[in-house]
Amino acid sequence: MFFTKRRARAALIAGAASAALLLTSCASGNGDGSAGTGADGPRFIYITSDPIGQNEFLKSGKTGIENVAEQFEGTQETYESKDDAQRRQNVEAAISKAPEVIVMLGFQFGDMAAELAEQNPQQKFLLIDTFVDGAPENLYQATFREQEPSYLLGVEAGMLTQANKVGSVISVDNPLLKKYSDGFAEGAKSVNPDVETVAPQVIGGDNPFADTARAKEQAIAFAGTGVDQVFAVGAASNGGIMEAAAQEGFFTYGVDANQCPMAPGFVVDGTIKAVDKVVETVVGEIMDGKSAKEATTSFGLKEEGMNIVSLSDGAKDSQCTVMQNAEVLTKVQQVRDDIVSGKIEVTDPTA
Repeated sequence: MFFTKRRARAALIAGAASAALLLTSCASGNGDGSAGTGADGPRFIYITSDPIGQNEFLKSGKTGIENVAEQFEGTQETYESKDDAQRRQNVEAAISKAPEVIVMLGFQFGDMAAELAEQNPQQKFLLIDTFVDGAPENLYQATFREQEPSYLLGVEAGMLTQANKVGSVISVDNPLLKKYSDGFAEGAKSVNPDVETVAPQVIGGDNPFADTARAKEQAIAFAGTGVDQVFAVGAASNGGIMEAAAQEGFFTYGVDANQCPMAPGFVVDGTIKAVDKVVETVVGEIMDGKSAKEATTSFGLKEEGMNIVSLSDGAKDSQCTVMQNAEVLTKVQQVRDDIVSGKIEVTDPTA
């Protein structure tokens, strides 16, 4: 739900906007000008770091921009990117249309976002999933505390492991994904001091976020080291890790959305990254006139920007194996509450 003052503000902004600016598809970025009530309302553009495909993280962002357009009785476009050149081309194309807000999702936009925001001070930008030091005032930034839900999954893994050996398979070795793997390891250690937390296995290759075949190979190799609880942090590559779990008989955990149905009986739980909520929250704050310093910048369990499947709506029908273990669920709920209250502070490896 959005508030009447936001409708009024949106109407004022729309009235001031140039009627000559018509939404059209971005030739390089697969523009999608759907949603909203027409070209007279405020305009919003969402740019992805990679093709959306089966990437739940990027899908969630698209849902968010569609909801924003509907809430403010405006229009939205989505530009999908595939590499750095197209990311820049898409951002520049979006700037030329002068929408109310340009939303960029992905750590790949970091330096580019700061550069183009500085060059275009009249345009408001929202960068999600990474943070740039010294950003100009028109660049709003929102990051996630991925370590928090990952810690909860680690608690589950530490309680459920039979081999006393757990670890993560990640797309690339970077600080962002270490928030997942480190949080998972810390959570496991918190309930099982004897558990061995193995260094992450990296998918790598030319398409680490959407290469299911390579991810399956890496997961099988990882399981061969004796790990029986594997946190799959591979975005769209996770399908391959889930296949490996079913084939080799180890247990895994997903990211971004409920991935338990991908390999019933072998997926314990997973994190949920509510990019849609972040888009709706921060764009709403921008439309309400908040500055980048005043807007929300960090989303974790407390802000409901992140969660885990077993503690979310519809958990009973999730097909996650943890739902069969009441003792583990009780512990996880307690730990979640302790993180939200501040009693437990999960280490941020990027801090």
